[in-house]
Amino acid sequence: MVEPLRRVMVRRPTEDFGAANPAHWHYAGRPDLASAHREHDALVELLAADGVDVSYHDTDLPGLADAIFVHDPVIVTERGAIALRMGKELRRGEEAALAAALARSGVPLAGTLTEPAIAEGGDLLWLDRTTLAVGQGFRTNRHALTQLTPLLPGVELIPVELPYGAGPDACLHLMSLISLVDHDLAVVYRPMLPISFLQLLEGRGYRFVDVPEAELASHGTNVLAVAPRNCLMLDGNRITAERLDAAGCTVRTYVGNEITLKAEGGATCLTRPVLRG
Repeated sequence: MVEPLRRVMVRRPTEDFGAANPAHWHYAGRPDLASAHREHDALVELLAADGVDVSYHDTDLPGLADAIFVHDPVIVTERGAIALRMGKELRRGEEAALAAALARSGVPLAGTLTEPAIAEGGDLLWLDRTTLAVGQGFRTNRHALTQLTPLLPGVELIPVELPYGAGPDACLHLMSLISLVDHDLAVVYRPMLPISFLQLLEGRGYRFVDVPEAELASHGTNVLAVAPRNCLMLDGNRITAERLDAAGCTVRTYVGNEITLKAEGGATCLTRPVLRG
């Protein structure tokens, strides 16, 4: 999750994103497409400035407004991509399309989840090369754990129970509550994380940068590590940014009024890392 990011795939906002019905998609408001394009282009420029090779997932996906959040439909492993099965039913169909786009860029398909498993990339947090924390909530279930196990030989899967939060319609992933920014540093919102999981991280030597309650809704916990302690996050989360700086991190921010605040997805959600290290 924190090794230097070499290759990443993104999806520029489409007409479907701009036409999204907020009530239908659980958005805070209807996105303005022209502004969304400017915000997304600026985010890509920040990645490119760090030498990241950025490619675009431009497959036509009619009606799938959430497809800009390319982190969720697949997980990329050392053996290739695993196509997941989205917990948000409105997003079904994104998985195979993104897996095919990755295959065209040289990432083979290593497996596919099937019913009754549901899983989304925001619930899958690599603690190291052989340990994967798997959020258990409305978007990822125990059947996903069962199906992922044989697809990830040599990897320990650790279930992490998630709280009810705002209910099944809202987007609450494990990575809504934690982001890793170095091998021993995590950005967290402790009040909603299980004690056992926090203790496991502490046992592995992690220290924590705490996100205040006021910055949880504005995606203060959603921090993309471009490299160890090189952080990219949404503009406006001043307290979290200051705490990251105090922990020795370099913090850069992007404007995301349309692509993040209206649509429930931060810097991590908007990117699908393909190669790190």
